[in-house]
Amino acid sequence: MEENEKVSMVVAIYKSEKFLDKLITSIINQTYKNIEIILVDDGSPDDSGKICDEYAKKDVRIKVIHEENSGACAARNNGMKIATGDWLVIIDGDDWLELDYVEYMLRLVHETNSEMGMSTEIFTTRDRNQTKEDKIECWTSEYAAAQIILPYIAIGPWNKIYKTEMLRKNNLTFSRPWSGEGLYFSSFAAQYANHVGVGHRKVYNYRLNNTNSGLTHYNLKMGTNAAENIRYIKENLVIKTPLLINACNWHIWKNYNFILFLIIATDSKKENIGLYKDCLKNNRSLFISANLKADLKLKTKIKNLIIGLFPVWYAKRSLKNQRKALKKDLME
Repeated sequence: MEENEKVSMVVAIYKSEKFLDKLITSIINQTYKNIEIILVDDGSPDDSGKICDEYAKKDVRIKVIHEENSGACAARNNGMKIATGDWLVIIDGDDWLELDYVEYMLRLVHETNSEMGMSTEIFTTRDRNQTKEDKIECWTSEYAAAQIILPYIAIGPWNKIYKTEMLRKNNLTFSRPWSGEGLYFSSFAAQYANHVGVGHRKVYNYRLNNTNSGLTHYNLKMGTNAAENIRYIKENLVIKTPLLINACNWHIWKNYNFILFLIIATDSKKENIGLYKDCLKNNRSLFISANLKADLKLKTKIKNLIIGLFPVWYAKRSLKNQRKALKKDLME
């Protein structure tokens, strides 16, 4: 592959010192060399900033931004502002990449002449099995956005690549509050793109065992912010079709169950009894319309039926399973 196009790689970093060597090494050793590495230290109280500076001394492709703690959205936006690449990828500060991540992402957009590319699958610290088959497809903007919203594609911005010009033309940034901001960004990018190149090979490694992340430290704000964001997405759809509207309605229903899960996980039912009852009410009232109209797979419909009938039991069961999985997740 010719390397005449530059890819900007923006990494928002906060309290990630024990993960940075693995992450940065996976970036600087990419098989595709024409990259710009933008490390944004979001006011980390640990040695994350120092580690970034040390790597910048060794590799001229690395730029480091140090800023006061403002959150991942602001950090990503500040990194995107100084990006000079033709293409942009977003990476979380505790994850890492397969060495051909950039090369593969560029294949997706080049072979389909798309302004956005994404893989449907990712590695996690609990799933190390590569997909058995891969084929590159070209999805319409509408279909790609629906798959992100449902979500059959991981909703984070990080297993995707974006044409920088397309993002800037549409003033697309991480302008929504934390939790659900990745869903907003990637679903709108898909709608703005001419179409989306899609593959199925795993090239991104997502960490599930970071004890500093929202995946392990449950916070009710995650659910309420996500609820606000999915409503905003529905109200401001670029492509207003039944497929996307129904996908949003399903996500709204699912988010009530996510909030219910978080109330149980944080043992805060007493303090949030009104919200708790509201979640149960909307689980029942929205269930039929949300699940019948959305473009869902049979397996998902069966799972949702169980959630609809036994929401509290399912939330408690999910919490138990997540805690059990975390204890077994010992991958460094």
